[in-house]
Amino acid sequence: MGSLQCLPLALAPPAPWASDALPFASPEQVDTELQDLLQAASELLCTWLGTAAQRSPLPTLGLTPAVAPLAHGLGGSALLADLQQVMEGAYNPNHPGALAHLDPPPLPASIVAELVCAGLNNNLLAEELSPSLTRLERSLCAWMAEAIGLPPGSGGVPASGGTLSNLTALVVARQQRGLQGCAEAVVLASDDAHVSLAKALMVMGLPPTALRSLPVDARGRMRTDALADQLETSLRQGRPVLAVVATAGTTVFGAVDPLEPMAALCRRYGVWLHVDGAIGGVYALDPSHAARVSGLGHADSVTVNPQKLLGITKTSSLLLLAQPQLLGEVFATGLPYMETSWGGRHGGECGLQGTRPAEILKLWLGLRQLGQNGIRAVLDGAIERTARLQSLLQSVPGLTVRGGDLHLLAMTANGLSPHEADVWSQATRQQLLSAQLMLSRPLVQGRHHLKAVLGNPHTRPEQLDQLAAIVAASLPGKP
Repeated sequence: MGSLQCLPLALAPPAPWASDALPFASPEQVDTELQDLLQAASELLCTWLGTAAQRSPLPTLGLTPAVAPLAHGLGGSALLADLQQVMEGAYNPNHPGALAHLDPPPLPASIVAELVCAGLNNNLLAEELSPSLTRLERSLCAWMAEAIGLPPGSGGVPASGGTLSNLTALVVARQQRGLQGCAEAVVLASDDAHVSLAKALMVMGLPPTALRSLPVDARGRMRTDALADQLETSLRQGRPVLAVVATAGTTVFGAVDPLEPMAALCRRYGVWLHVDGAIGGVYALDPSHAARVSGLGHADSVTVNPQKLLGITKTSSLLLLAQPQLLGEVFATGLPYMETSWGGRHGGECGLQGTRPAEILKLWLGLRQLGQNGIRAVLDGAIERTARLQSLLQSVPGLTVRGGDLHLLAMTANGLSPHEADVWSQATRQQLLSAQLMLSRPLVQGRHHLKAVLGNPHTRPEQLDQLAAIVAASLPGKP
């Protein structure tokens, strides 16, 4: 047997310490170059936010800077110039006329927490990689779960967006129901449920027919009679129902499914109830608005996205469960390369994601900055703006306006074919953009609508008055 030959260390050329030539912050003293860079970047961002009203919500031109790293790294001024170029082509949610999407302006505390999160660079995969942040995550998820009405002992896990939260919930539901490997299982949701459900079932290896879409009523809510019929039919046919998914805030109309009767049906048939509350779940945090999502606390699992209304920087989604221990039972594979968890399960064993940043930090600090009164004020403002715009538009002849109990409104011109509605919505959107008012243009039920999301706290009555006037003047037959 031959022996292993090793080159003498003396033959290796001497190398300088890598950190001497690399732009990492010093571990031994305050790094003044980092301070200067952060100060300059902060000024750049504050200027961008503070001049938002002087630019359109949607930039007219976006330039892509060079992407490949050069032979030698850039200094601070060159890095900031690159950054400025990207910022000039970015969507502008701080503009008062940004009313198109569920993307409100960011809270200052959440911005700061995002920066600190990046600087700490902790990993929620395992506790020794994020000791204080792991405890904070568990505590805040437990508080949030109980605050929206789930029973004591509830909790959950953050995820990178509502799509992943919904997927995680359905995987847990399948395991809890003992339906792993069952290709016959179905998920029941409304016609207006979010598209993430179809993606979730695809990832889970189920066919497209596994998603059974049920009709909605005139207000966009799932019809409970249709749900009862489908549950009974599935039972009679021996086809297992993996879960029923209720929606607390549909994407276009903001409709909230009848959660309490749906929960009663799920209890009767022994079926998991998941609520996609990505849009409306935060309304349960305030007693004066909780009735808008009444019954949320009866669910087995709930998706909540504070990023969509409360100003928490992206991404901020939580999957909350009445039995959070199920997460570990489903996803724990063991982390043999880590020390044993001292608090139950490592974060990487409580969901699909392994490595995770400390996104909980920006939610925690943002909520601390808002306080309960601030949360209520955000919700109050969204509902008040919605009521004002709805009142203005409902008096416009030739226009159909629809909305649920939340802060979304959709409108379309009457008497138009689908093609004519497409042309009208495009032209009207451009007129609104010319006035620095941005609405989106969703295609729903075979025709294009204009949609307004009234969650922007910077929007004032004059913007809503102008919006209503432009829409009224755009209708067919108007001069």
